[in-house]
Amino acid sequence: MILTGKEILKQYKNSNIDLNPFNEECLTTNSYDITLGDKLISYTEDILDPKKENSFIEIEIPDGGMILEKGSFYLGSSREIIGSDKFVPIIHAKSGIARLGLFIHVTADLIDIGSHGNVTFQLYATLPVKIYKGMKLAQVSFWSPEGDIDLYSGKYQGSEGPQPSKSHKDY
Repeated sequence: MILTGKEILKQYKNSNIDLNPFNEECLTTNSYDITLGDKLISYTEDILDPKKENSFIEIEIPDGGMILEKGSFYLGSSREIIGSDKFVPIIHAKSGIARLGLFIHVTADLIDIGSHGNVTFQLYATLPVKIYKGMKLAQVSFWSPEGDIDLYSGKYQGSEGPQPSKSHKDY
């Protein structure tokens, strides 16, 4: 079952949901709006290889915003730390942002129960689009699991800022 906005607030106040910083104005009917952090990652290699660490650069988003060119791909992160040991967070793009041609989290939208940290966004611009740090970019909903819970303890636990792929650790 999905939690309503009122239930998200209740569970946040009961310390069952981690949303930090928390802003009650970001609560919606059944989700919580999350915002873009200050930095992006851009890979610098011509071919990305999942069996190795791929090189990248970090880019600070200027105060006046940054234009993402059509076809560009970046990794960004939520400003908020998100997580729960009792509920499953799922990330969704804001529909208004998607309507501007910015795809967010086309994959990897399911956050493991027990994972706590900044969420890494996959940003793909289908059209030129301007982004701003702190803009409402996505939303997180929380779902009640059934069955025994094993908490996440994987390679992205405690993420701070955008995280490059760590798939090389799987080999």
